[in-house]
Amino acid sequence: MVHASLDKTIRLQKNTSCIRNICILAHVDHGKTTLADCLISSNGIISSRLAGKLRYLDSREDEQIRGITMKSSAISLLFGKDDQEYLINLIDSPGHVDFSSEVSTAVRLCDGCIIVVDAVEGVCPQTHAVLRQAWLENIRPILVINKIDRLIMELKFTPQEAYSHLKNILEQVNAITATLFTSKVLEERAEKETETQLTSSSAHGDQVYDWSAGLEFTDDSHLYFSPDQGNVIFASAIDGWGFGIEHFAKLYSQKIGIKSSVLLKTLWGDYYLNTKTKKIVKGDQSKGKKPLFVQLVLDNIWSLYEAVTKRDKEKIDKIVSSLGLKISARESRHTDPKVQLNAICSQWLPISEAVLSMVCNKLPSPLDITAERVEKLMCVGAKTFDSLPQETQELKDAFMKCSSEETAPVIVFVSKMFAVDTKTLPKNKPRPLSQEEIAQRREFVRQRHAEKLAASQGQESEHQAAGRNSTDKILKTGDTSGDNQPPTNQMETMTLATGKLESDNKEAFVAFARVFSGVLKRGKKLFVLGPKYDPAESLHRLPPGCSAADDLPSIPHLACCTLEDLYLLMGRELEELQEVASGNVLGIGGLQEFVLKSATLSSSPACPPFTPLNFEATPIVRVAIEPKHPSEMPQLLKGMKLLNQADPCVQVLVQETGEHVIITAGEVHLQRCLDDLKERFAKIEISVSTPIIPFRETITRPPKVDMVNEEIGRQQKVAIIHQSKEEQNRIPEGVQVDADGLVTMSTPNRYATLSVRATPLPDEATRLLEENSDLIRMVEQFTSSLNEGNKTQEMNLKTQERIQEFKQKLEQSLQGRKWRNAVEGIWSFGPRKCGPNILMNGCEGYERSVWQCLDKATKEASLFRDFDNSIVSGFQLATLSGPMCEEPLMGVCFSVEKWDMSKFVEQMLVDKQDPEEGKVSGERPTKEEATPVLGSELDSTSENKLLQDSNQQNPKSSNKRKGETLIADCYGPFSGQLIATMKEACRYAMQAKPQRLMAAMYTCEIMATAEVLGRVYAVLSKREGRVLQEEMKEGTDMFIIKAVLPVAESFGFADEIRKRTSGLASPQLVFSHWEVISDDPFWVPTTEEEYLHFGEKADSENQARKYMNAVRKRKGLYVDEKIVEHAEKQRTLSRNK
Repeated sequence: MVHASLDKTIRLQKNTSCIRNICILAHVDHGKTTLADCLISSNGIISSRLAGKLRYLDSREDEQIRGITMKSSAISLLFGKDDQEYLINLIDSPGHVDFSSEVSTAVRLCDGCIIVVDAVEGVCPQTHAVLRQAWLENIRPILVINKIDRLIMELKFTPQEAYSHLKNILEQVNAITATLFTSKVLEERAEKETETQLTSSSAHGDQVYDWSAGLEFTDDSHLYFSPDQGNVIFASAIDGWGFGIEHFAKLYSQKIGIKSSVLLKTLWGDYYLNTKTKKIVKGDQSKGKKPLFVQLVLDNIWSLYEAVTKRDKEKIDKIVSSLGLKISARESRHTDPKVQLNAICSQWLPISEAVLSMVCNKLPSPLDITAERVEKLMCVGAKTFDSLPQETQELKDAFMKCSSEETAPVIVFVSKMFAVDTKTLPKNKPRPLSQEEIAQRREFVRQRHAEKLAASQGQESEHQAAGRNSTDKILKTGDTSGDNQPPTNQMETMTLATGKLESDNKEAFVAFARVFSGVLKRGKKLFVLGPKYDPAESLHRLPPGCSAADDLPSIPHLACCTLEDLYLLMGRELEELQEVASGNVLGIGGLQEFVLKSATLSSSPACPPFTPLNFEATPIVRVAIEPKHPSEMPQLLKGMKLLNQADPCVQVLVQETGEHVIITAGEVHLQRCLDDLKERFAKIEISVSTPIIPFRETITRPPKVDMVNEEIGRQQKVAIIHQSKEEQNRIPEGVQVDADGLVTMSTPNRYATLSVRATPLPDEATRLLEENSDLIRMVEQFTSSLNEGNKTQEMNLKTQERIQEFKQKLEQSLQGRKWRNAVEGIWSFGPRKCGPNILMNGCEGYERSVWQCLDKATKEASLFRDFDNSIVSGFQLATLSGPMCEEPLMGVCFSVEKWDMSKFVEQMLVDKQDPEEGKVSGERPTKEEATPVLGSELDSTSENKLLQDSNQQNPKSSNKRKGETLIADCYGPFSGQLIATMKEACRYAMQAKPQRLMAAMYTCEIMATAEVLGRVYAVLSKREGRVLQEEMKEGTDMFIIKAVLPVAESFGFADEIRKRTSGLASPQLVFSHWEVISDDPFWVPTTEEEYLHFGEKADSENQARKYMNAVRKRKGLYVDEKIVEHAEKQRTLSRNK
């Protein structure tokens, strides 16, 4: 970067009102990076001729090869407008769905965004996603409709057709904004209604319901994109031109003599120019006239393109002279018409001028941050702004002021950590040499040259002469080389140093951050607030007015760090800074040890951690990795740790099997992570397993028809029946199974008996549980803290309302006779206490519910209560790994219908009496079980009766035990037996019902032309895909196919589609949902019809069994399959002669 512009940038960083933090968002291949190139070329960082070809912000090699952006990168640009200079911090983001996490990191740091839409493809899936992300983060968007040259060159549209096509695109984008706005208004209205219901006392008289949705009174005109509002630009980034209609309004106001303000309102819309009266009239379509936009704008662009492509030299010269442009001879004579077009258009309608002036006019500065956005950032989880401590609420003013004063609290958000080569850091860059250093080096080279000459002369004289003279000469040459020894040593040390440097090229981590308040200085100490940090719990433990430099007590999720380096991000370059004022985007060095992926830094411990980033993509593709050479395991572990830090979306873990697993968002993301691991972080050869595909296990209702659509129970069963199904569901001794699937099982010591039944949950209930996992986790936390007697956790009103609403929705989804009062009896959720499975309490005499946090019921003492956790733990283990292939369960309800502990109570009483009798007779008890301790009461009638009986039998002991009660040893061996029994009972209860596998499904959107539709369908059907919808894109020959595809079949899908369609179709895969595979994995033919249809072996492809066996093999479980088939066939080993 030029030194003068660096000084100017530093100066502008202190003027917050002139800063614009923006990001470019779009679907993949809609032209984000090309647009960024055009904006960068306006600052002279790259040549305008290379804009679009260089892709300056795609600094990774694989980004250049694939032609897609894979990471968000920032650059600071200067722009002057009306004697006012602006600093624009531009962040380019990826458009590929696999890297949507990078979009989230960029959006959080910005105040505005540029949405880019391809004029041919229109609104695509990722356009929806980025508009939603911008909406969720409360940042203001502007629209650039790019690639308009494709309408002219490829689709051969007339200006009138292009106008109607552009109108459609604009309507589609505005429709998305409208749905987002409507949902927000309706949510707010619902919240207000609940508040009024809670606060208002019982109303007298007739209540009048207000049917208005609240949309009538809310002004949303500023949200929509419209060229007359100045927030839409029409552009072709590759040809270097772009314009807003205000440019043409100014131009034609001078020519036609109509005010520019009138033209601004009428250039876009159903208006035409009456040439006779020289007036603008409404209703162009009804009168068959050209709209103003077509007549004054598009016609000119079309005629320019036509003249250049047809090489009409006279017309080109006329256009160039009338526009007052200067085109060099090289460009005018160039054989490629694109070069000539670029030269003319980039001077006539420079895209950088249009986009950057719109950014400065329409997008807010950091000073204009809204109170709504600040409150949203400060409130983590279900907390409301009012529930935060007073000191924390006061920080809102610092956010709003965005002050750069010394006294202002420093608040910084780090959205991601990115790795850079240490060589590229400013402190390690080769600096320009001074005159003295150049002179020294020159002298050193001269000495070296003289030394070489002397050595060569000495060798020649040695050959020629002999005896004493020659030895003298040799001694002399030895002396001369000895005199010049220090320089060679110096040279050796230099080469050694360079070698050492090469071997030591480590990765340094730079934090991608933004200052929301205060001034950042090098060497400043700040608090690092982890995502679980709570200022309400910590502030009373810290002295008031403390800073990070003080010696403070250790507080969980709070650390102190020193800012080592501050960097100005310039795309591929970094520039060192000494201090950074509020409102700027920057890089921070030296936080590698303190920040994993994202964090909040603050000088005040009252600052809350910011809300977590919204990630659109779910990591679903997992692979196990290991080093090729086992001795390199430490490097792999270190590399995985660095990869985890460098990528915001990747997950790294060690499974129970000991495998090292990385989980990524898709195939392209996986490939990038593996390349990074091999080449940058671990720098070793690694072996990668086939992708580990996640499945879920569930149960269904018994089917009414069999595999040949005959009603079950009507047909004759054949004599030859496979035994495998009976063997699979063989229940061991001691386990009773009823006809309706109730499993009764006792613990190994026979002290307790459990009866468990498994029931499939309705789809709606399963979906509800999946969507509200965070809320369920919160319910479980509050309930467990109540059970432990810990009342410090207070639930705010809003959370209580959310839990109540969730409970009502669950009651609505569980309708019917068998689900009566089911929600009240929910004992726990699983696995991990927040999953989509339910444990229900159906025991008589024991009331236990997960909803204790709502009615604040206190813990009552009982024997069942003591062993409550054992039952829940058994359920959690059972739901974590199912009986089919040890995968988690989904959509299963386990109901504990009987829990008999009477034998255990009897044994406790016997154990209690034995020691007392032993004391009298001098004998010791010989029981294996540990003697129970005294404590809590028994509340069930049977237990009290047993106590009375024992007291009647032994009056002496009852006198001694007056006031004392029994307690079970709830951490002893018996609790472990209960856990194991509960787990096995759940598994057998599940096996008693028809079991099914659930596969993870992608939604797949494919854009393809009509001629390759058949090939797309062929690839989809081959991979078990299912087409949901197919529609033609208006005004184009493109079809949009929406389909679902199992994740298990998706590997290599994108490549295969591209190969089969010669690159004319490309899919976007996003994880959508879990779907039950209809095949029974244990099915064998049992009836005559099935036997005739499928044959004795029934070896036609059973998809569910194939998946199940693959998972069992990978986990090392038993797989029932024949290794050798047709063993009686003769096989000759010798070759045929």
